[in-house]
Amino acid sequence: MRYAQLVMGPAGSGKSTYCSAMQKHAQTAKRTVHVVNLDPAAEYFDYQPTVDVRDLIHLDDAMEDEELRFGPNGGLVFCIEYLMKNMSWLEEQLGEGDDDYFLFDCPGQIELYTHMDAMKNIVDALQALNFRMCGVFLVDSSFMVEGSKFISGTMAALSVMVNISIPHVNVLTKMDLLNAESRNQLER
Repeated sequence: MRYAQLVMGPAGSGKSTYCSAMQKHAQTAKRTVHVVNLDPAAEYFDYQPTVDVRDLIHLDDAMEDEELRFGPNGGLVFCIEYLMKNMSWLEEQLGEGDDDYFLFDCPGQIELYTHMDAMKNIVDALQALNFRMCGVFLVDSSFMVEGSKFISGTMAALSVMVNISIPHVNVLTKMDLLNAESRNQLER
């Protein structure tokens, strides 16, 4: 049995920072947490991934291909669909360990979770590989201060939770960056 968190959320919400902090915390506790980068557009993260989807396909590959000619959004969808068609690559990269704990650092394009089956199919494939998974949906707290944005953020999280169909936790990130007035507004 292997365990995993599917770390999701909009671009800039702190997914890679969360993965890095969780990995460092595990190391301090003398435990091993493997981080898997599933974002083919990732440019920088503060952890050394155990598996990196960019070794299979990179967003630039899809965007620079003369036949495909995708933009950033279409290219990202293409890359995730390419990963789905090549799940044997991911299975081989993950190995066959028991009692392993993984963090899957996912892309920030919300359509992959709400309008398409791409991420749901990846979750199903991972569960077939004996992963017990939970979703961690991150939302930047600075975007949740205004009422309309709060409703929008919670609806996005709810939509992802319903579509992915795994146990789910929502996390407000970057609370330390809010001023006292914004923290009070968010609390209300």
